[in-house]
Amino acid sequence: MSARSSEFHQLDAIVVGAGFAGLYSLHKLRQMGLSVRVLEAGSEIGGTWFWNRYPGARCDVESLEYSYSFSEELQQEWVWPERFAAQPDILRYINHVADRFALRPFIRTDTRVESAVFDKAAGLWTVETARGEVFQAAFCIMATGNLSLPRVPDLPGLETFRGNWYHSGLWPKDGVDFSGRRVGIIGTGSSGIQMIPVIAAQAKHLHVFQRTANFSVPAANRPLTPEVERRHKERYAYWRDQARQTPFGISGHPPPTKSALDATPEERDRDYETKWATGGNISFLYAYSDLLVNADSNDTASEFVRAKIRSIVRDPKVAELLQPRDHPIGTKRLCLDTSYFETFNRDNVRLVDIKSDPIVAVTPRGLRTKTCEFELDDIAFATGFDAITGALFDIEIRVEGGPRLRDKWVNGPRTYLGLMTAGFPNLFIITGPQSPSVKSNMVSSIEQHVDWIAGCLQHMRDHCITQIAPDEAAENEWVDHVGRVANATLYPRANSWYVGANIPGKPRVFTPYVAGLDKYRQICDGVAANGYRGFTLTKAPAEARLNRSYSE
Repeated sequence: MSARSSEFHQLDAIVVGAGFAGLYSLHKLRQMGLSVRVLEAGSEIGGTWFWNRYPGARCDVESLEYSYSFSEELQQEWVWPERFAAQPDILRYINHVADRFALRPFIRTDTRVESAVFDKAAGLWTVETARGEVFQAAFCIMATGNLSLPRVPDLPGLETFRGNWYHSGLWPKDGVDFSGRRVGIIGTGSSGIQMIPVIAAQAKHLHVFQRTANFSVPAANRPLTPEVERRHKERYAYWRDQARQTPFGISGHPPPTKSALDATPEERDRDYETKWATGGNISFLYAYSDLLVNADSNDTASEFVRAKIRSIVRDPKVAELLQPRDHPIGTKRLCLDTSYFETFNRDNVRLVDIKSDPIVAVTPRGLRTKTCEFELDDIAFATGFDAITGALFDIEIRVEGGPRLRDKWVNGPRTYLGLMTAGFPNLFIITGPQSPSVKSNMVSSIEQHVDWIAGCLQHMRDHCITQIAPDEAAENEWVDHVGRVANATLYPRANSWYVGANIPGKPRVFTPYVAGLDKYRQICDGVAANGYRGFTLTKAPAEARLNRSYSE
């Protein structure tokens, strides 16, 4: 135990992170009778929906899908106001869940985990926090999220800036009023595309600093009428079942069977126009069956969106800069927007191309590129995250006398099923690298992962097993499989955060599993049904520990 430790807690399971994954883990494991604590760095629960409070923040999966399915009562009672929920509404929902299922007493907020160390002999994880608390448990579950470690560019002079600067993933809880201000936004990914129209409507002047243009399609967001809600809720079980049979874990979008190249140009234009008007990134990517595997087919969709940008943006030079030319559509996260491209027709908005004229420094009065200086009152960084592995590496995760996780993964993550990594017994990762994670409805993936973990722990309890870890051979086979699946698609062609391209020095490895959540679910179920094939299950003298009854 650390010399500075002030408290010690003995548990059955420790969960790190109090977002969707952490809350469902807590609920599920407590139903099993396990003693559990959730440790959360933030001052409140919510995970990414607590931290990402920037203007315009909302989900790109429809509200009725981006929600828990484990409770029919919860599904029926909660009312979503919009088709695509805004951040405050999602945070309200998460807090409602915590209260409805009496989870708060088992969550420690303002508790940043610094280390998690496994003692093989004792079969226990020891987790230490920045406040000096020590938690010990047989199982450690990382629910740290895929987009949890914000990346602020290392720009010379940032500390000299006399104005205010913000990051989309660390936005002030009380918001920011940009009225009458000269604002610069750096980044035009999902967060930037959502915040730019909102801030442009407030600011005196907005400079958008763009290095790489991104594809975006309309959200076509709208209020959810009582009739739409009633019809969906009447058949919620049906829609959830349909979602489980789709690659993205989202119902209402049956996978297409026709190639874009089998349609005439006129048919394609009609189909793309329909999808554009319908709104939603899944809807658009499901226009044809091969948009993510056939470059020629993808070109038809990419050019359609580029033509839309040219038709919307009045200045041809600005329109040209906003048209992505360096990656196939959908190989980076396809953004959803509300009047994003229209924003560049405003007199108070200027697009600055920092690919041809890079930012060289922050000055006390603003930003300086190679050729220009921009006077700014505020800077907003929409520069994303050290995705998927960043939050895990932010914690010292290691085995006594063995490896550190960041050392084992120095050339890229290595997991079995995205759930565990060889050499780290009883360490589970929810929506980890090499699982469908960000290429699916995250709540669907979270529920699938937590249910699998709970089933695994129940199996261990029933069979007096105290440790589980993947075999290296199974891990190697899974890593190779994930890579082969990715390389059969167009995804690796993009310099995206899927491959860590936004983090200097990060190994270029395509991280998500893109065969689909439906296929992945079948694989995981098959592994469990076959006695947890690919895992080593270990009995120990303390086997009775998992068989006792728990009460708190």
